[in-house]
Amino acid sequence: MADGVFNVAKGAFAEKIRDAGSKSIVLLLKANEADATLVDYDDLAALLAAAGNTEADFTNYARKTAITETLTVDDTNDRVDVDIPDQTWTSAGGATNNTLTKLIFAYEESAADSGRIPISHHDFAVTTDGSDITAQINAAGIVRAS
Repeated sequence: MADGVFNVAKGAFAEKIRDAGSKSIVLLLKANEADATLVDYDDLAALLAAAGNTEADFTNYARKTAITETLTVDDTNDRVDVDIPDQTWTSAGGATNNTLTKLIFAYEESAADSGRIPISHHDFAVTTDGSDITAQINAAGIVRAS
C-alpha cells in the first residue's frame, strides 16, 4: 500500500480548494481495495459501495468535516501544496475497535457521498483501543500538485 491522488482529482483539487475553503473532509477505512483500484473511484458513494472498501465504525468515530485548508503556491519548485491540520479522534474505540488501513481526504461539493470527491488516500495503520488517535499530516501538506 501507499499514498496517492485519485484520478478524478488530478489537476483540479487546488482550484476547488482555492475557490471554496473549509469544504474538505477526512474519513477512515478499516478495509480497502488495492491502490490501483482505489484511485479509479470518482466519488465517496462509489468508493464505499465497493465490496472491498469499508469505512471505520469504532466507538466515537465520526468523519472530520469543514476542515480549513491552507493552499501554498511554491513558485521556486513550481508546485502547489495543500495542507490541513492534524486530525484527532478522541477516545477512539474501546467498546468497538477497528484495525484501520487508510485515511481518505475528500472535497465536499454537496452533502451526499455522491457529491464528495476523493482527493487523496494515505496509509493509516492504526488499531483503536479507546485511546486518542491522531493523523499527523506531513509538514509538506496532505497533497501536492506539480
